[in-house]
Amino acid sequence: MTKGHDSVLRGPRPGRALRSSVPRGSLARLAPRPEGYDAINRIIEHDSSRVGDLLGLRYKRMLEGPGSFLRGSALLMADDLARGTSTGLDVQLCGDAHLSNFGVFLSPEREMVFDVNDFDETDEGPFEWDVKRLATSLVIASHQLGHDEHQQRTAALASAREYRAAMFRLAGMTRLEVWYATLDVDSVVKDLRGFFSDAASRRIDDVVRHLKGVETSAAQRRVLDYGAAGPRIVLDAPRFSEVTSVEDSFTVDDVVDIVSGYATTLSNDRQVLLSQFTVREVVRHVVGVGSVGTECFAVLLTGRDDHDPFFLQIKEARSSVAALARGGRSPLDPGERVVRGQKLMQATSDPFLGWDTLTRDGQRRSFYVRQLFNNRASVDTGRLNEASLVAYGRLCAWTLARAHARFGRAEEIAGYLGGSDRFDESIADFALAYRDRNQSDFEALRDAVDDGRVTVAT
Repeated sequence: MTKGHDSVLRGPRPGRALRSSVPRGSLARLAPRPEGYDAINRIIEHDSSRVGDLLGLRYKRMLEGPGSFLRGSALLMADDLARGTSTGLDVQLCGDAHLSNFGVFLSPEREMVFDVNDFDETDEGPFEWDVKRLATSLVIASHQLGHDEHQQRTAALASAREYRAAMFRLAGMTRLEVWYATLDVDSVVKDLRGFFSDAASRRIDDVVRHLKGVETSAAQRRVLDYGAAGPRIVLDAPRFSEVTSVEDSFTVDDVVDIVSGYATTLSNDRQVLLSQFTVREVVRHVVGVGSVGTECFAVLLTGRDDHDPFFLQIKEARSSVAALARGGRSPLDPGERVVRGQKLMQATSDPFLGWDTLTRDGQRRSFYVRQLFNNRASVDTGRLNEASLVAYGRLCAWTLARAHARFGRAEEIAGYLGGSDRFDESIADFALAYRDRNQSDFEALRDAVDDGRVTVAT
């Protein structure tokens, strides 16, 4: 047990009665798929509304390994979770809480903070869905590092235990204390004193040293070329490519309209600041694995002069995988859903985060907008050893618990989790079982490429 938590685990227990109807051990079960469920067809059908020219790249990235496949197949896991046991303790979910969706970015106060950093799939849902996805990503990362099953289980157990212990701590805090709880990179070890043992804190300090990322101004310089016509984004397909005028595609004018419309969702002071910048260029932007194929653009703006650049990223938002798996949909436009979810879960959010909608051919399309270069950085899990992977998993689990607690149900969740390790064991069992299902689906995608059902980019 995490050092110093014995007294905390005797805290509030309003959710304890739920254990009788939803035993914590039942969370270990991975529900079987219905007869005829074809994972690859499910992916293909879900991808039918994506940009067709980018699907080959999406599948190529998914085939880089089981971890990449997990990142690109959030819908499959949401389907599986929806068929399984649920606590009904809904919170604002990340919806895609794998290891790579945690990291470091700049706060509005220009402080480096650690938090969840991707919210395409955010929605309301059972808290354990995020915990299971985090633990599964840890097991798969551990497996890819060559660790045996005991080591993989240790990583999953540690993350679940830290989530449980953190939730108990948060349940004992005031609402405002929960709301303002945060981690900043410069004081990670100090902030976690009392949550981790001294040895674990030293390992987390080591993890922070493995952060990969570049400072904002340096990142901007790398993608800008100053010519006679002023600054331009260096085209480097597939990352940055020209916006071509083809049937059913979005035009540069469409994107400029989104920038104008989205500004009204910002606070008044940010609207004034944004009004001091002028759009100079729009290019198509391809990032990540799960979002490849959705409409995404990078926008270069300039302020005082050509040497005052500012970048925005515009991403299309669609129905969350949680909503699709549960057969429902959010009452909010997808872009607004993403923005509201991010602002609720993050301790400090991008001040230029907003949304807009655009109607094309009678269809309402939704987008969210954020800063493109904002000192974001993520941990390169491939460089971690066993101890630092476990420590990083615990750091993510603490962060996830804090994000969930902001929804206001920490006491209920803590009461359900209890002081024993039953929840931890169940999460680890599930994560190991899902590792195998993910591996099977990954191999099915490879087979689909071989038999011509799926085409990958060359």
